[in-house]
Amino acid sequence: MTHPADYGGKEATIVRALEEDIIFARLAPGTRLVEDTLMARFPVSRHTIRQALYQLERLGVVTRERNKGAMVRSLHPDEVKQIYEVRELLQRQAALLIPLPAPMALIDRLMEIHRIYSAHVDAEYLRGIHEENDRFHLTMFGACGNAYLVSSIEHYMRLSLPVRANSLANKAQLEVSRQHHWFMIEAMTKKDNWVLAQLCVDHLQPSKLAYMRKVEDEKAPNGKLS
Repeated sequence: MTHPADYGGKEATIVRALEEDIIFARLAPGTRLVEDTLMARFPVSRHTIRQALYQLERLGVVTRERNKGAMVRSLHPDEVKQIYEVRELLQRQAALLIPLPAPMALIDRLMEIHRIYSAHVDAEYLRGIHEENDRFHLTMFGACGNAYLVSSIEHYMRLSLPVRANSLANKAQLEVSRQHHWFMIEAMTKKDNWVLAQLCVDHLQPSKLAYMRKVEDEKAPNGKLS
């Protein structure tokens, strides 16, 4: 899948800035992205703004509706369940296809990414946490040898950004994520693909469950579960 860095110049800057606002919840799900407001923020043409919004729509983080314009993608609980069902299927299959034990060069690469990720967690650097987390998983799943499968995994990772963003500033969930990454590296030094596959599925659950609880809390009167 095309990354924002692959777009040209000013458009790339806008895509990256808005994606970051969405990832770090500065733009909440359902927020309208008004072209005039964006033009005031970014000194570019309306055409460039529209192209940036189109690219964000392709990435799955923005939706556009007739007569309503663009808005930050808002996920209904049913959509979250369906997206995560697909993520589980894709990641399980990719894990089962990875030749184990993995080559030491791949293990070393994952350990280095994990080291950088851990440093960002300790420093509470959200952009670094997000980028290194994605790099860890795409590097690992890339070893499955099926580029189409990896592209699909990346696509659904982006579709679930509103869910994943909810966990970025949660220290307890980040610590669980850090432990899961280490367990995956250990599993890749052994021969049991089913253990690795289950770890990859289990790794998806904390952010999904936290998001679902948040949605339920927001629906209930006074923030309490009914």
